[in-house]
Amino acid sequence: MSDPRADRFVRSHLKTRHLVLLVELGRHGSILHAAQAANLTQPAASKLLGELEHALGVPLFERLPRGVVPTSYGEVLIRRAGAALSEMDAAHQEIMELLSGLSGRVAVGTVMTPSINLLPQTVQLLKSRYSRVHVSITVDSSKVLIARLRAGELDMVIGRILDSDSANELHFEPLTDEPHSLIARAGHPLVNQADLSLEQLVQEGWIMPPAGSILRDRLTALFLSHGLDQPAETVETTALPMITNLLIGSNMISALPEELVRPYIDIGLLTVLPYDLGLRMDWYGIVTRKQHKLSPGAQAMLTTLRDVAATLYQTAPAPTPAR
Repeated sequence: MSDPRADRFVRSHLKTRHLVLLVELGRHGSILHAAQAANLTQPAASKLLGELEHALGVPLFERLPRGVVPTSYGEVLIRRAGAALSEMDAAHQEIMELLSGLSGRVAVGTVMTPSINLLPQTVQLLKSRYSRVHVSITVDSSKVLIARLRAGELDMVIGRILDSDSANELHFEPLTDEPHSLIARAGHPLVNQADLSLEQLVQEGWIMPPAGSILRDRLTALFLSHGLDQPAETVETTALPMITNLLIGSNMISALPEELVRPYIDIGLLTVLPYDLGLRMDWYGIVTRKQHKLSPGAQAMLTTLRDVAATLYQTAPAPTPAR
């Protein structure tokens, strides 16, 4: 049952220019710059912001000498305003698609591993079915991608839901987990060494993910559980070209999903060291927004993604989520 107070706010007070201003304030942190981006004067922008705060009865931004910072209430409204504007853009896109046949755009976010195999195969199959659908792909961490999905900037994400606060807004279709192996160059001195131990391995140079990442935390826990300090020689990066070049050109080692570096393993540049880390990342899957109807182009992408995932991971296609 809808809240009549919310109905009054939306119908009586909220206008499109309020939404645009909120989004620009979130981007620029300045009433002047947000007003310019929204094609408003600064007094008009200040008046619109005051109208919103008066209607809601809460402060949306903290005024500082060098700009404005959203309060917790403001953060909610900025995120929802972005999603609302994205919905209207999607409505326009969908109408254009209906007029011209299946085309349009779909924006997909993905973590690193699915970007190597799953997503390229999906795009190829989608293009063979619907050549006019334009696909935009963003590769980043799950945290960043989920935030963009909730803001309406992405249609779907292949990743993980890490924040329990956002779980109620999202639908998750699990695909597979992510076992990690110890990767090194093909001629590494430890390749043929039997009975490798973590005590030996910690003496090597390691390519590590940055502090605060899930993988880094699990590697740290692994070392600590064996009573070991962190490796003394490390390079921190998540850039795959950098990682592969460092591995090929040195004796450094790294914990990676084999799928990420399979082409290098197949041509004999990299190999898997004979040590089981026992390290598996949480399952990643397809994440979409609940109560959001995808455009025809995005729905075609989702269907194709399920088809390819069913083949790659030998699972039956997941049912279409209720919306």
